[in-house]
Amino acid sequence: MKRGLFITFEGADGCGKSTQLNMLAEYLTKKGFEVVVTREPGAKGLGEKIREILLNYEGDVSDRCESFLFLADRAQHIDMIVNPAVEAGKIVLCDRHTDSSVAYQGYGRQLPVERIKRLNEIAVNGRHPDLTLIFDIDVETSMRRVGQEKDRMESAGTEFFNRVREGYLEIAKQEPKRVKVLDASKSIDEIHADVIKLFEELLKK
Repeated sequence: MKRGLFITFEGADGCGKSTQLNMLAEYLTKKGFEVVVTREPGAKGLGEKIREILLNYEGDVSDRCESFLFLADRAQHIDMIVNPAVEAGKIVLCDRHTDSSVAYQGYGRQLPVERIKRLNEIAVNGRHPDLTLIFDIDVETSMRRVGQEKDRMESAGTEFFNRVREGYLEIAKQEPKRVKVLDASKSIDEIHADVIKLFEELLKK
């Protein structure tokens, strides 16, 4: 491909998005595509340092500070990893992106959603996903899959994650062309088939 693709995977922890990302990467590699697997926060390099602070810092972190740390990671990630890969004709598969900030910091932390969207626009500098997959699952199942050992973000509580889920579904409602919601309660193979179908539809466009 002359121009690559940027595909993002979203959803609450335990929804299975990382598993599906890796399965799609393997499928695409076998098909002969060049694939870059990455994540936010914590892409290779500076992002790894920012991720450590976001997930494991033991002191208090203000909601606004948390939001800006995610944005700093995102700007670095877009400039150093995503843009070069897409421009080289590769397919970038990213575990979390701007919609996580809107869902988690906007709906979850209840910061102004429109302000977060504006800040995201600055961070991505015009680069938007060609396709976003949201893996939707009820909060109880999500928290059960995560288990007892939780990082700082995973420990936010049921009410927080219900707001996050509502946020994701609202994002999908507002941007139906880019954002597709998948039923994450299905089997892994069934979800993978749904992912492949959506990818093939994207290629046809």
